[in-house]
Amino acid sequence: MSLFISSAHASAGAPPAGGGMEMLIMLGIFGLVFYFLIYRPQAKRVKEHKNLMSALAKGDEVLTAGGLVGKIVKVSDDKDFVVVALNDQANVTVQKGSISAVLPKGTMKAL
Repeated sequence: MSLFISSAHASAGAPPAGGGMEMLIMLGIFGLVFYFLIYRPQAKRVKEHKNLMSALAKGDEVLTAGGLVGKIVKVSDDKDFVVVALNDQANVTVQKGSISAVLPKGTMKAL
């Protein structure tokens, strides 16, 4: 026996194999964590955004993903585009999916 290195002891046999049941339980726990922390909140946000896009109407004040604030002038149901008036002279055509929020009435005048 060395002073700094201990002698290796022979093992009596093969180590016991890990049970498959513990692995399945851990996999189930990871699946639940994935569902409740990642998938479910994202699916809820997508559903809310779809409801927002379907509820758009003429006269709503909206905020686009690019940061533009304006009032909806025209909504076309057959296409996915809306016309947003930024002021009295400037109109912009944007995709419905790029609208991030519907603002309360009078927000544009307050800015």
